[in-house]
Amino acid sequence: MKGMSDLAELKTLGLVVNPERDDAAAAADDVRSWATTHGVIVLEPKSSDAGAFDTVDLVVSLGGDGTVLRAVQMIGDATAPVLGVNCGTLGYLTTIEPDEVIEVLDEVARGAMPRGGTIDERMLLRVEVTTSDGVAHTLRGLNEMVVEKVESGHTVRLEVAIDNDHFATYSADGLIVATPTGSTAYSLSARGPVVSPSHRALVVTPVSPHMLFDRALVLDPRQTVLVTVRGHRGVSLAVDGLRFVELNPGDVVRVTADPHVARFLQVGKRGFHQILRDKFGLGDD
Repeated sequence: MKGMSDLAELKTLGLVVNPERDDAAAAADDVRSWATTHGVIVLEPKSSDAGAFDTVDLVVSLGGDGTVLRAVQMIGDATAPVLGVNCGTLGYLTTIEPDEVIEVLDEVARGAMPRGGTIDERMLLRVEVTTSDGVAHTLRGLNEMVVEKVESGHTVRLEVAIDNDHFATYSADGLIVATPTGSTAYSLSARGPVVSPSHRALVVTPVSPHMLFDRALVLDPRQTVLVTVRGHRGVSLAVDGLRFVELNPGDVVRVTADPHVARFLQVGKRGFHQILRDKFGLGDD
C-alpha cells in the first residue's frame, strides 16, 4: 500500500465505461462534466490496446470487474492507478458506488487522498507464448492465464514444468495460472484456493482433471511455470477472460510474475475480506 505521494497531480483522466450499463453511462456523463469544470483532460480511447493510457494520471473504471480488467490492459507500462466504480453486481475490484465518484475526484483534485483511501499494488502475470513454428507472443494479465480444450467432450494433455523441472502431465479440461487477485475468479470455480490479493504467488489450478492428483499449487512468485501442449488436440489460450489464440501440440506457454504491477486507488471500508464475506453470504446468522 502506498500513500498520497504516489498519486500524481490530476491533469489527465482516463475513462473506461461499460456501455451496457445505464448507471455507468450516467456516471460517465457526470465525470465528463466534472472534468470540464476543473480543466482536466479526459481520454476515452476506442481501442483497448496496451499503452492507450500511458499519459494519464488516474483511470476511472465504470462497470464491473471486467471493465477494470480492460482498464489495466490499457494502462500498459504506465503507473496510473485505477479507481474502480461499481456499476452492477458487487465485484472484487470495484470499491465505490457511482454516487461517490465525484466526491472522490474532488478530493484527488485538491491533492488529498480520499478518506480511507490507499494505493494498492497488485501482482501481474507475464505470459509468453512460443508456437512450434517459432511465432512468439507476450501478454500481461491481472487475473489469470487459461489454456483450455476447444472440443467439447474431450480432455487435453498439458505438460507442466516448474523452473524447467517436469512436474506432471495433466489430462484435464484445462489449466489455470492465476495471481492472488485472480484466485477469486475462474480459479475459484475450479476449486482453487482463495489467496489475499496483497500476496505475490502463482496459483496453478487444473480444470476438471481426469487423474488422481487434482489439487491446486501455490508457488513462489519467482518461479516459472511452463505449459506444453501434448497429445493430438489443440487448446485455446485466454488471458483475463479474453480469448487470444489457439495452440497446437508442441506449443509452449511460459508464465512468470511480471516486473510491473497494477495500482488501484482503494477508497472506503469495504476491503477484500468484507467483499468475500458479502459475496458468499458469510455474515452472522
